[in-house]
Amino acid sequence: MQAKDSNPPDGGYGWVVVVSAFVVMGLTVAVLKTFGLFFVEIQQHFDELASTTSWITSVTIAVFHLGAPVASSLCVQYTHRTVVITGGLLAFSGMALGFFGFNMVWMYATTGFLQGLGISFSWTPAISIVSHYFSKKRALANAIASAGECAFAFTFGPFFQWLISQYGWKGALLIIGGIQLNICVCGTLMRPLASSCLEASHCKTETPPCNGTSRRDKEEKSPIMHKTFNWMLVRQPEFVLYAIFGILAAMSFFVPPLFLVPLSYSLGIDESWTASLLSILAMVDFGGRLLCGWYANLRVTKTIHLLAMTITLISTSLMLLPLANNYLSLAIFTGFYGFFFGTTVAIHITVLADVVGMPEFDSGLGLFMLIRSTGGFVGPPLAGLIVDMAGDYRAGFYMAGATLVLSAGFLVILDRLQQRKKRGRKIRTKPEKSTLPYPALHLLKHQ
Repeated sequence: MQAKDSNPPDGGYGWVVVVSAFVVMGLTVAVLKTFGLFFVEIQQHFDELASTTSWITSVTIAVFHLGAPVASSLCVQYTHRTVVITGGLLAFSGMALGFFGFNMVWMYATTGFLQGLGISFSWTPAISIVSHYFSKKRALANAIASAGECAFAFTFGPFFQWLISQYGWKGALLIIGGIQLNICVCGTLMRPLASSCLEASHCKTETPPCNGTSRRDKEEKSPIMHKTFNWMLVRQPEFVLYAIFGILAAMSFFVPPLFLVPLSYSLGIDESWTASLLSILAMVDFGGRLLCGWYANLRVTKTIHLLAMTITLISTSLMLLPLANNYLSLAIFTGFYGFFFGTTVAIHITVLADVVGMPEFDSGLGLFMLIRSTGGFVGPPLAGLIVDMAGDYRAGFYMAGATLVLSAGFLVILDRLQQRKKRGRKIRTKPEKSTLPYPALHLLKHQ
């Protein structure tokens, strides 16, 4: 199948790519988010401590983030389609081999390492190719694709629980692995965008231009022409500021889901009602992503300004959430948090594309995921330490809210830096409008 033209179509076949990415998000991140249902089953089977069992998920999350630069580099060298298909096979292998469940080390290597690598190789190119297919509607397309995580997580909870009850945790892993093979199907639908000039005639530097356009011009127009992974993005101040924002945000994002259930138990809320909080979280998260993506697509507000506002609103909701003293108030504050979290996830990749530019987007996404992973590693243990010192789960939410406020500050600094550079470019270009002196211009007017 031939590649399509490199210019972002902003529709057409791009919506097929969006739907494919929607499914990939569901079969990767949603599986990771609901894997906690296997926690007790695996712990009891191997008769291990909770801390030992939790390393399965920790390894998965670590490899997911650390594998992002590798996945991005492979996308640059080959195609997004190839990497997504490879990721689907790896994810299936991790679950299928986990079926044998020989020992805990085996689980670390299969459902931990292989599954994490499969998620990384599927998620990273899937979200990347959506941005390549869309320009004007990029925010909306990214929001729809990322919403797959919420839609699948909402249904996977009861479905996985039913699989475990019917086939045991090992049989459930095997079935889920088979379902994840559909990632490969989605990958085949992700038709690569490439330069028609290179596809048709494999132009070399010294050959004449194709259709009157130079090869250099083609490379500037095509977002997938760069054939090397750009590690030097870490030297760009704009990327560094956004990466720091990513670290601080990741420190906060993993904390609320971790302490929401224990907080509800400490308030004396029944276990059945507590489970519904997670469903509320998934539903409002889904709505927030779609609504924010639609609003961002209207271009009424600058995307980085919108992101700063949503981050501020998340931090506010996290500061208010500990004030809840019953199920109703906790559900309301959880809803606010979930909604604003969804709005943030819907546009933060779009802002990254604006920061680094589409020619460097694959490299930027991989590096951003790698750097952001440090926040995900540090956040939960730090929040746990603060909770232990305070003796109250509410302290974890206060810590998450305060960290998000700090992260919003770096977005403000980034925006100021971008505006200053933009003004500097305008000042430098103004003298170029009239290079002739006034007398010469006067003579030309009367000729």
